[in-house]
Amino acid sequence: MSFKTTFNKYDWDTLEREIYEISEADVLAVLQKEKIDLNDFKTLISPAAKPYIEQMAQRSNSLTKKRFGNTIQMYIPMYLSNECQNICTYCGFSMTNKIRRKTLSDTEILKEVNHIKSLGYDHILLVTGEANKTVGVSYIKHAIDLIRAHFSNISIEVQPLDQNEYETLISAGLYAVLVYQETYHKATYKIHHPKGKKSNFDYRLETPDRLGKAGIHKIGIGALFGLEDWRVDSFYTALHLKYLQKNYWKTKYSISFPRLRPHQGGIDPKVEMTDTDLVQLICAFRLLDEDVELSISTRESEVFRNHCIHLGITSISAESKTNPGGYSVEPQSLEQFEISDERSTEDIKKMIESQGYEVVWKDWANNWE
Repeated sequence: MSFKTTFNKYDWDTLEREIYEISEADVLAVLQKEKIDLNDFKTLISPAAKPYIEQMAQRSNSLTKKRFGNTIQMYIPMYLSNECQNICTYCGFSMTNKIRRKTLSDTEILKEVNHIKSLGYDHILLVTGEANKTVGVSYIKHAIDLIRAHFSNISIEVQPLDQNEYETLISAGLYAVLVYQETYHKATYKIHHPKGKKSNFDYRLETPDRLGKAGIHKIGIGALFGLEDWRVDSFYTALHLKYLQKNYWKTKYSISFPRLRPHQGGIDPKVEMTDTDLVQLICAFRLLDEDVELSISTRESEVFRNHCIHLGITSISAESKTNPGGYSVEPQSLEQFEISDERSTEDIKKMIESQGYEVVWKDWANNWE
């Protein structure tokens, strides 16, 4: 059993046509409903729903406060390596980019950790390029062992792994895994991933299934907006979420909303996603599911991040560096992508608190001691 079976029941072109044929009357009917399903979600992300974003935002805010209270979780990514064996057209770490590669040593990892801890963080996201020989399971497990005592919550965003490999990392103290399909359009996916293990669409598609079977505490999914029509990719993301919740109901889930950002050898978005579009999508996901965590990164601008706090977002990063050693070891090494919001952690904390929200550094439910 895997999501592939469910995925194959849907046709991209048919979904696209249905989304763009939705009428204002369809939207009004959905907004009257108390419980939103996948078909309703399709309606809420349609062009016809755009005039009703304010109504959606108010409802999204109410649902989020009911479930999460006035709290925003803060986390920070730490890049361990920019070595990668894949060719990805949209990534600064792509194998064909002529950059100096770097993988952090134990001493360098701990130096980065000391800086991150000085900022107040207790939730960390470990990130690497996809290079199994250099930064495979043994390296990732060692990194987790090295920093376990310093953080209450450790997540990773690395290459997809096999179920037994995830089980090894979970035993070491891994809490969550973020794995984005990038795009659910198979032909477009192949264009942007022509070489490397990541070119295997089905293996990546079934990664959350392997995570669920391994018993991971939380899975983060999403699409990279700009590669394809964001509306159709978002429907598939929602479809994936609902499938996972049904089959791995003990696991928590999060959705992220990355948009293409500039980087070395970058591509222009095929389909532009405006700020208004992103607001619409965030609200639609909250109306679909009041329990799912919604995360926004420093890819987005100061202005947008200031306003999205009230939309349904539950976690936010700050002061992110997207290069290995970027905090204290080697600040000038190549970034995976350019960040947009460059404010300090303290500035983000003050911004959140000024809007009546409490910053959460530690999730007390996750006590590994």
